[in-house]
Amino acid sequence: MFDDCKDGLVLAKLINDSVPDTIDERVLNRPGVKIKTLNAFHMTENNNIVINSAKGIGCSVVNIGSGDIIEVREHLILGLIWQIIRRGLLGKIDIKLHPELYRLLDEDETLEQFLRLPPEQILLRWFNYHLKNAKWNRTVSNFSTDVKDGENYTVLLNQLAPDVCSRGPLQTRDLLQRAEQVLDNADKLECRKFLTPTSLVAGNPKLNLAFVANLFNTHPGLDPITEEEKADIDDFDAEGEREARVFTLWLNSLDVQPTVVSFFDDLRDGVVLLQAFDKVIPGTVNWRHVNKAPVSGGELMRFKALENTNYALELGKQNQFSLVGVQGADITDGQRTLTLGLVWQLMRKDIVSTLSSLAQQMGKREITDTDMVRWANDMAKKGGRSSTIRSFKDQSLGNGIFLLDVLNGMKSSYVDYDLVAPGRTDEEAYANAKLAISIARKMGATIWLVPEDICQVRSRLVLSFIGSLMNTYERGMH
Repeated sequence: MFDDCKDGLVLAKLINDSVPDTIDERVLNRPGVKIKTLNAFHMTENNNIVINSAKGIGCSVVNIGSGDIIEVREHLILGLIWQIIRRGLLGKIDIKLHPELYRLLDEDETLEQFLRLPPEQILLRWFNYHLKNAKWNRTVSNFSTDVKDGENYTVLLNQLAPDVCSRGPLQTRDLLQRAEQVLDNADKLECRKFLTPTSLVAGNPKLNLAFVANLFNTHPGLDPITEEEKADIDDFDAEGEREARVFTLWLNSLDVQPTVVSFFDDLRDGVVLLQAFDKVIPGTVNWRHVNKAPVSGGELMRFKALENTNYALELGKQNQFSLVGVQGADITDGQRTLTLGLVWQLMRKDIVSTLSSLAQQMGKREITDTDMVRWANDMAKKGGRSSTIRSFKDQSLGNGIFLLDVLNGMKSSYVDYDLVAPGRTDEEAYANAKLAISIARKMGATIWLVPEDICQVRSRLVLSFIGSLMNTYERGMH
């Protein structure tokens, strides 16, 4: 199996299976007419796409490079495969895809509180919801010891499909035999995946989690929601979600602890923000001034959280961030626009600091947005294309062609213009944006955004795309 992963093609397929449309497969090097057999260079390019795309869907790939995949470092490949599969399974536990998750709210719980739960917790909540409705006397709080005797699974499957899945396995004494019967029941629902009787009885947490997630994704067994409930959910969404998604990926790539799951909530106590400041501008944070979250778990007291968020804003001001009228309380109260504004300035600082050597060549202290626009225009021109932009808000960016022209200027053979669409329709623009992202990743650039961000010209995210290209180009020059 691991040898089959060497050339990156299987892993790329797996990523697209988990999160469709992540990789534009036209960019992958495949054996065929143009290339007889893939050499190490072709494989490296494919694995660049795999690793940078895995980052882009939120996998943690701190210690794995394309070389590790080509050299078949099994434990690293296995870790990557599990993360991709987990992301695909848990990513679907989403109120937008399954509005009926609304049924799982506790009596005095708001939708916002519920959606703060990590997906594993939502799955356990779902499992227990069905056990309770089945008038069963047990509950589950993990995917290992609580499921390994097969009893809870028997009741869950019976509750989801009483006509096909009986409670018969409860009569079986031998646990391995019972596990086999449980999986036979799952098979009737076409859900016999991930688990063998042995791994069920052993209580393997990863495989049991995958089994339950797949069961939820295919047979949620929750009543559809009413129009009023739907209005509740629709209201909840929207503001800042797209930027929050990118900023979350970026923060987690800095290896902040705990990992950011729910952007606005996880920044409220300032601890993650201060870690990010320390990673982006090393040595700025005096950790003696920081209130740490209690070891026992639980939240920081509000006044201690405010001391942290005020300190983070003070550091921002020392670094010339624009924070007029913003207070620590705004961050602690989860004010969306202001929180996004602060994190964006920190991310922009990170982008700019990776370009410091380029700034020195230009005789500047720091690269500005205008410098970045000029660099992109020059690069497109260098590749013999005539497209230009005036700023990162330029609506012409939306069809993806300018970004492809920039990539073409960086490396002439990388953009096959036979694949580039005129960009007149939404579909064509989306295809171009997807192509641009995959080509950038093939070059080794870390790209966080998704095609919609380009098509909707989200200027901050487009700037992050160009900044990453500049950094990749500089690295290639030296």
